Amino acid sequence: MQTDETYHYALIRRALDEIDAAEGPLSLDDLAERMSMSPAHFQRTFSRWVGVSPKRYQQYLTLGHAKSLLRNRFSVLDTAHSTGLSGGGRLHDLFIKWEAMSPGVYAAKGEGLTINWGWFDTPFGETLAMGTEKGLCGLAFTSECGRDAAMEDLCSRWPNATFVEGPQMLQRWIDGAIGGTQTQVVMIGAPLQIKVWEALLQIPSGHVTTYSELARAVGAPRAVRAVGTAVGRNPVSWLIPCHRALRKSGALGGYHWGLPVKRALLAWESARAEGKAG
Repeated sequence: MQTDETYHYALIRRALDEIDAAEGPLSLDDLAERMSMSPAHFQRTFSRWVGVSPKRYQQYLTLGHAKSLLRNRFSVLDTAHSTGLSGGGRLHDLFIKWEAMSPGVYAAKGEGLTINWGWFDTPFGETLAMGTEKGLCGLAFTSECGRDAAMEDLCSRWPNATFVEGPQMLQRWIDGAIGGTQTQVVMIGAPLQIKVWEALLQIPSGHVTTYSELARAVGAPRAVRAVGTAVGRNPVSWLIPCHRALRKSGALGGYHWGLPVKRALLAWESARAEGKAG
């Protein structure tokens, strides 16, 4: 059964396809007609999901929006202000408490870990969530790759772990993530990956940075390619915001769960940031 969350994202995904195929900006009437909806219903749906008009949101979805973000909302990362891997506290618009597993756990490929998993609806479509008793360790969006690919992807990261279907254990963390109250994340990765993911957590919602800035922030300014790979290997999509990393040129770069999802994430956060500023 499709919930409001999945319905809204599916609508945005269809709208993005129409915007890309059009030769120029689409009016509210044109876009609503292509969605097979009345203009009034389309407007209400947009406002309920993101809080701005379809016309304004359409501007956020354009490929040129990334360049605008780099000009106006670029974040310079300063490791001196890091709160530390074992720390907690308010990070941007979410309460996230995170912990890094030891390198030994990563090297053992999850051996001895029991990882619970379940399917959940989020503002960006269906998500596969995974977690240990300490917190969420995996979030994968399925709208572009499908359920099977998402499951295979996350399970392959910790092949020696025991995977158990257990959405009830994860529900409170998913609710916290969606509601912006409190959630817990456990990072399972190599040392460089952990540093990069920690740096990503310093980027406020509605802002972006570059891969080269991330490399500088983790003390590896010449390892931009390796840092980019670490960004792409982030297993906890959305909460560890790898979608906020762009190329210096303003190009979006890659996104493990599909560029349409990355564009929708950036547009959604920009709209929310604008709403708070107003």
